[in-house]
Amino acid sequence: MGLLGKWLLGVNQMPVPWKSAFCYPFSIYVALPLVAGYFSRKWILKTKGQSWFDEKFLLYLNPVSILALLATLIILFSLKSETILTYPLTILWIAIPLALQTLLIFFITYFAAKVLGFRYENAAPSAMIGASNHFEVAIATAVMLFGLGSGAALATVVGVLIEVPLMLMLVSYCRRTSHWFAS
Repeated sequence: MGLLGKWLLGVNQMPVPWKSAFCYPFSIYVALPLVAGYFSRKWILKTKGQSWFDEKFLLYLNPVSILALLATLIILFSLKSETILTYPLTILWIAIPLALQTLLIFFITYFAAKVLGFRYENAAPSAMIGASNHFEVAIATAVMLFGLGSGAALATVVGVLIEVPLMLMLVSYCRRTSHWFAS
């Protein structure tokens, strides 16, 4: 987000401090989790071993990560629920282009992967990652730059509201069409 966000905001002559646009979001949402994950994995493998990591730790971590995601979504939606219920047409005007963009990128990528002869194991994740809007990073950046009550924060919340069900639908579509691809 850093450089691209700074450029896009600069096009509109919006003053954004360099540290806010790049250093803090990158440090908090990319570098810190990456470094913490790397060193904790290294420490766990050294002290407990690969089999314990695969058989015990990952089984514990998966439900925790799902619960953390659900808690984040519940908090996010509860903070914006009044706005969502008060201005449903505004929400719709934000949601329609986001949904169309997600679907368009997914289908272009998925069918391009088919034409290029990708295997299903590569085609489906490529299309899903391409279609993802990475709203978790967008939310964090919007809240840090413009505050929780901003229109930018609202748009990112609507993005999550649209993206989660759409992505689940697209996963289902991928599963139903997996036979299209070579093994």
